[in-house]
Amino acid sequence: MIFKIALLFTGTILAFWISAICGGGASLILIPILNLLLPTSLVPFSLTIGTFTSSASRIAVFKRHINWKIFLWFVPFSIPAVLLGAYLIKYVNPNYLQLLVGVFLIANLPQLFTSKNKKEETEKVYPKYLLALIGFSAGFISGITGAVGLLFNRFYLKFGLRKEEIVATRAANEIFLHLVKLIIYVSLGLYSHMALWLGIIIAAAAVLSSYTVQYILPYLSENWFKKIGYGAMVISGIALLTGTSGKIIQQDQIVVNNGSTNNKNMYTISWKNTRVSVEYEVNKGLEIEKTVQPEDLSGSLKDKYHKLMEHYDDVQIEKVYTLGKKTTHEFYCYKNNVLTKLKT
Repeated sequence: MIFKIALLFTGTILAFWISAICGGGASLILIPILNLLLPTSLVPFSLTIGTFTSSASRIAVFKRHINWKIFLWFVPFSIPAVLLGAYLIKYVNPNYLQLLVGVFLIANLPQLFTSKNKKEETEKVYPKYLLALIGFSAGFISGITGAVGLLFNRFYLKFGLRKEEIVATRAANEIFLHLVKLIIYVSLGLYSHMALWLGIIIAAAAVLSSYTVQYILPYLSENWFKKIGYGAMVISGIALLTGTSGKIIQQDQIVVNNGSTNNKNMYTISWKNTRVSVEYEVNKGLEIEKTVQPEDLSGSLKDKYHKLMEHYDDVQIEKVYTLGKKTTHEFYCYKNNVLTKLKT
């Protein structure tokens, strides 16, 4: 545990240095480390303590560089969205959203190979509705995962802001989100003593990095600033994708099997209580079979299930889709460990 906490503290300093240099993303970098120490539902609380402290310290250092036009359109739409996202955290598995975020971040890989030494971009005039949409999306995703960072960093880079403006404007935009999230997480009971202490460790490291990074930024060119930003996005995406994929496979018991005979090939995917089989047989063609729960049946199929349950110990149902043929159902009936298969 001591090693993991030391890793968290060191990783936080490095992550917030990278975050300041590329305009954000420390939270997404830290998620894989926190996943080793906390349940997924408590990770947002620890992250938010650290990111709130980091945003406050960055505003203190870079406040004269805030782009107020973006701020005034971002914040009003992000606050309701973060309320919605934080509320849904009890009903939505954050791992799946983290997986999508990972894919999105990796999609920035081509940006690393764009032409070098471009002249500084002039500010692009985005429609106001797009600024509002970005604010809403950032708030919603941040409310569920506790992080948004690098996910919208591409927007800031494409807007034509200078590196100091990106650091300052992002901090101003997100400090209100972090404050609202902390209030919501506490009210919903999505915190623990361990999550609080880990958040304090992140906060201390974040303050240290915020006040030291101001001496690093002046030595970076705008081109290198952008390259580091896109590189951090891709690396975070890979880490998030691999780490979250493993957790989803373990939690949801996802298993993939395949088998074949002379005339038949079959692939089976099991996920939670659902099993999907893809079969190809020379005489029958392609078939897809999916497990069906009894409550999903209706009419005569439901009546048939209840009648079968009177005579068998267990009945499992599969819906069969055959190319060019009518959809059918198969009932796998078990009695004293003997299987009887019925079709409709």
